[in-house]
Amino acid sequence: MASTLNCLGVVFFHMTSNSDENASKALNLFTTSLEIRKSLLSNNVHGMTSAATTVNVEDAESQKEIATTMNNVGRVYYMLGDHTAALATYIEAYRLRKELMPAYHLDLAASAYNLGQTHHQLGNLDDAMTLYMEFYEIVSNYLGPTHRDVAIILKCMAQVHHDKSQYDEAGRLYYKSLQTTKAALGELHPEVASTLNKIGNMYYENSDFDAAIKAYEEGLGVERAVLQSDHQNIVVTLTNIAQSHKHKGNHAAALERYTEAYNLQRAVLGATNPKVAITLSNVAQVSCRLGRFTRALDAYQEVLQIRRDTYGDEHVDVAATLNSIGLVLFRQGYHALAIESFEESLRVRRLCLGDQHRDVAVVLYNIATTHLEQGDEDKAMACYAETLRMERCTLGNDHRDLVVTLQHIGQVFRQRGELDTSLEYFTEVLRIERLHHGNDSPMVARLLNKMGNIYLQKADVPNMMECLAEATRIFERLGSSTEADAGSDANGEEMNEELKITGYNFYSLSIFHPECAAAA
Repeated sequence: MASTLNCLGVVFFHMTSNSDENASKALNLFTTSLEIRKSLLSNNVHGMTSAATTVNVEDAESQKEIATTMNNVGRVYYMLGDHTAALATYIEAYRLRKELMPAYHLDLAASAYNLGQTHHQLGNLDDAMTLYMEFYEIVSNYLGPTHRDVAIILKCMAQVHHDKSQYDEAGRLYYKSLQTTKAALGELHPEVASTLNKIGNMYYENSDFDAAIKAYEEGLGVERAVLQSDHQNIVVTLTNIAQSHKHKGNHAAALERYTEAYNLQRAVLGATNPKVAITLSNVAQVSCRLGRFTRALDAYQEVLQIRRDTYGDEHVDVAATLNSIGLVLFRQGYHALAIESFEESLRVRRLCLGDQHRDVAVVLYNIATTHLEQGDEDKAMACYAETLRMERCTLGNDHRDLVVTLQHIGQVFRQRGELDTSLEYFTEVLRIERLHHGNDSPMVARLLNKMGNIYLQKADVPNMMECLAEATRIFERLGSSTEADAGSDANGEEMNEELKITGYNFYSLSIFHPECAAAA
């Protein structure tokens, strides 16, 4: 009976998915099988004699079957995302197999792998690596160094180093896994694509976007050869390539890949799917950076409609899209419309997140800058002051994100001729920049140059000379041209883009880390 229940559980397990009730059926069958096996074992133990060697052998086999069923219970918990429950079950299965099986038994290796995967998911990286290495030793000795399972565990070990930011060792193991995968499965296999995608992610995190693109493109070639043309993994890889191009500033190439990903998603999922909206939002963002504002606005309007239909009018994703629409309208010069969109975003964010959230400060900042562009300094300063108060509350006084707001406020006071107040804000900026970048960074030098010019406007020659001399020393140490990096004209007015009232950078949508395409 216990064996039959276990077999039925396996059938339902392989019929299931994360949202499928078959998972519950599998779990119930495995649990019932486990209870029967434990009950039978308990009865055998109570009825055995001291000379019953045969019974001891039978009990050992029963315990192995218990370990197998516990392993199956753990698999269901793991698939359902209950990693804590999976861990407890896997630990007991691993303990039994460790006691009952030879050191190089494949069932023991399976338990080590499952337990390692669960530790990995829970962030217990050292425990995961110990178990992965045990699996590697067993499988490479039993099955040979070019077996598929060896390739998989090498990739898992690489991922642990990757998660620890130990990129050199991660890269070595990823490439060893890639070589082994190709030897075991051939050049064109989903596992090859999966490993290449992880290699691309590693380079992406290191900001080596050329190497990331090379790995992603190779993986894309494999996926197109072995998967259906509209497979989700192809969409993910196209998105990863686009993200890498975007970080390089190659927006035309990014737009091409985003558009290709969008067309695939839309064909498979339908035009109103929220996942389609995410990709379309990326299309809009890159279009905006390319100056294609009409296309960007049309795309964002479509995203807004999808998200309102999916989530309702008062949702954080709706607020994010409204903020993005405001950015496009600002760049088109439609400042009044931009403020309307920003203010609606602000209303929704306050409703969803409360008044003291960082994302609320972001929209207030954008409203302030738009008012400033319209020449309404009073409204701008009121919004900047509220932005700064929220940033201090949520980020503390030393966070770099305060720098942008502090500089804007300081610049407005400078334009008003309130130079002492302006210097107070720029002095705080200088403190934060030195805290994060040290005393000899280009940012510190440019800021000292700016402050020197303000002192010049005040006719405070000693402080002017001190600031400009320090800025010059830093530029010379860095091997930079003072005139080029300082960016000031004869009247002391900064020519550098970041110091102008117009052309300030806005807070917009974050760039998400590329998702890793799983093997098909």
